Amino acid sequence: MAKLKVKDVEFSYASVSVLKEVCIELAESEMLGVVGPNGAGKSTLIRCIDRILKPQRGLILLDERDIKDMRLMELAKKMGYIPQSTSQVFPATVFDTVLMGRRPHLDWRSSEKDTEKTLETLQMLNIEELAMRDINELSGGQQQKVFIARALTQEPDVLLLDEPTSNLDIRHQLEVMGIIKNIVIEKGISAIMAIHDLNLASRYADRILMMNSGKIFAAGNPVSVLTPDNIKWVYGVEAEVNNNNGRPYIVPIRPVKQNGKGTCESKWNMQ
Repeated sequence: MAKLKVKDVEFSYASVSVLKEVCIELAESEMLGVVGPNGAGKSTLIRCIDRILKPQRGLILLDERDIKDMRLMELAKKMGYIPQSTSQVFPATVFDTVLMGRRPHLDWRSSEKDTEKTLETLQMLNIEELAMRDINELSGGQQQKVFIARALTQEPDVLLLDEPTSNLDIRHQLEVMGIIKNIVIEKGISAIMAIHDLNLASRYADRILMMNSGKIFAAGNPVSVLTPDNIKWVYGVEAEVNNNNGRPYIVPIRPVKQNGKGTCESKWNMQ
């Protein structure tokens, strides 16, 4: 049984269509990478699933329940969201920021369990030494790890990540992606990440959803989706795709001339 189902979701900003008939089924212990060029609809899809945005059409089901029928606090216990960037408008320590992730589980005040969970998550992300620092004093990469920690303290069933590595250097990209992947496997949760880096998506995702102009262009395992032809059609880039331990490794070569908007018939490949 799928943990999360997205059925024929469509979303528009005013008269501009952003998502068109998007369908997804996500199982437990599965990480889905959503890739595509700027404007493809990746972040909008993540925000619709988290109920930040309301689709004009379609259903989003979590454990067979329509998320529209769930109370916000109930949804927060099951779904954790890590935004692409977060504006911190008030001073708070790293510890207090991460502890906020426990809010859906709190009664009136935090318990010893909440404190222990917060400390455990800080240690997991190797940021325990920052616990008493003001989050506004941290670098963008450090802040990103704090917001990932905050989402993980929620102990969600589904984790939504919008460009989780956008502010991280290459070492911390690998570190954070490895942590998230291990949590998906060990805790049996599901994860959807919108990500630009095709090689990170290939390395860590179980399946890839490639979007273009708001539609699903291709979906399946990394080998079937991250092909030279698909990359050429969707990104307008000629690329060499090599095999690295059974996973595609993409080397971009040059931009290519596209016809019209560079789109073609959608492809759904479930290999």
